[in-house]
Amino acid sequence: MARTALLNVMVNAALKAGRGLARDFGEVENLQVSVKGPGDFVSAADKRAEEVIIGELAKARPTYSVLAEESGTTEGSDTSHRWIIDPLDGTTNFLHGIPLFAISIGLEREGVMVAGVIYNPIMNELFVAERGAGAFLNDRRLRAARRSDPTTFVIGTGMPQLHRPGQDEYLGELRAVIRNVAAVRRLGSAATDLAWTAAGRYDGYWQHMVSPWDVAAGIVIAREAGVIVTDASGGDTMLDGGGVVAGNETVHRQLLGFLSEPS
Repeated sequence: MARTALLNVMVNAALKAGRGLARDFGEVENLQVSVKGPGDFVSAADKRAEEVIIGELAKARPTYSVLAEESGTTEGSDTSHRWIIDPLDGTTNFLHGIPLFAISIGLEREGVMVAGVIYNPIMNELFVAERGAGAFLNDRRLRAARRSDPTTFVIGTGMPQLHRPGQDEYLGELRAVIRNVAAVRRLGSAATDLAWTAAGRYDGYWQHMVSPWDVAAGIVIAREAGVIVTDASGGDTMLDGGGVVAGNETVHRQLLGFLSEPS
């Protein structure tokens, strides 16, 4: 695929940060057997990756604003553009030596997601999209799954973690979904969930209480692959804590219905 200069900047930032995370991931696997454990090391790896990404993006677009998981909000002189960055989505997987995590870089223009990059350096999978130009995995065009029979659906999800609210409500939703679909999967990385829905590996995906950096890039990638992406009420507040529901038109409609069923 032909990439614009802006998308190339995003890809290069993700690839550079990915090389560092791949090295760090090997070290984490070794640290699993240590008494201290890898927690502090992973936190440092996360911050290093974010510094690399922000540094690379700033070289090309120094005036853009930034919202990043580790460093928070940095207001640029160009307030119409904002980078939304998660340097390591799937930290718990990384911590345990599970190779399902991703770098996520999204670009928002005037409140609309217009470009996204999601990169797993261990699997060497690079998902990219620009609004109106399609979505791609390693230069292969992505299309949403076309299944319409819920008994064949594989649905991705994210669940509330330890000490997070909403666990009982989520379990009610899970019961409603598993009564109707073939299988439910939980990867532990919202960015990857959306990328896999774009690739047709998942038929749909839902999750509550996601942060904007978890889903910003995935929203544009999934939509460019033909996936309907809304909040849990069918609206557009995904970046404001409204949750995410995604799937082709049929899956999306049915998934919203399942989630509204009494448990």
